[in-house]
Amino acid sequence: MAKLRADEPVIHDDVSLTEVTFGRYCEIGKGSRIGHSHIGDYSYCDRYADIANAEVGKFANIASFVRIGATDHPMDRASLHHFLYRSADYWDDVEHDAEFFAHRHGRRAVIGHDTWIGHNAQVKPEVTIGHGAIVASGAVVTRDVAPYMIVAGIPAQPIRERFPAAIADRLMALAWWDWSHDALRDALTDFRRMSVEAFLEKYE
Repeated sequence: MAKLRADEPVIHDDVSLTEVTFGRYCEIGKGSRIGHSHIGDYSYCDRYADIANAEVGKFANIASFVRIGATDHPMDRASLHHFLYRSADYWDDVEHDAEFFAHRHGRRAVIGHDTWIGHNAQVKPEVTIGHGAIVASGAVVTRDVAPYMIVAGIPAQPIRERFPAAIADRLMALAWWDWSHDALRDALTDFRRMSVEAFLEKYE
């Protein structure tokens, strides 16, 4: 793994970026494509992720071949095809459909802090994945996911809570993802060794 940096993301080979902003200590895996999105502090994606029109929180763990915010086609028109909105690619006397692209960019997917999106999962536009949630490999998420919930399947359904609601609420109130880099280092041994209950007792 590459040594991560606060001042710029680690970008691996063959990555395509379009209007992307990054927080600190981010990493983008080989062959990934990201557009019109923000990637929060410490978040990363593995190889060949495809992320569009998304707000990704801090400490998000995005596995390989994940797709977030997959763009869609105009289903209510006479044709679904690119020529309707990428028109300048086909004719010299017409522009792209700016209104269509503005609508597409506005349909944001939101990925919370400390989330895990498993291999080959999909998160559809306008879906929010709550803090601490886990999306199982291969799942297709079409509805919002509650904080600290584990979902799986097509379409994704709740499997179980990652932690009881009271613990989840305490973690969200603690908001350790907002701690400084030095504070995270100071607490590293406790993150590694303590149960979540003991960690909360010490740091609340």
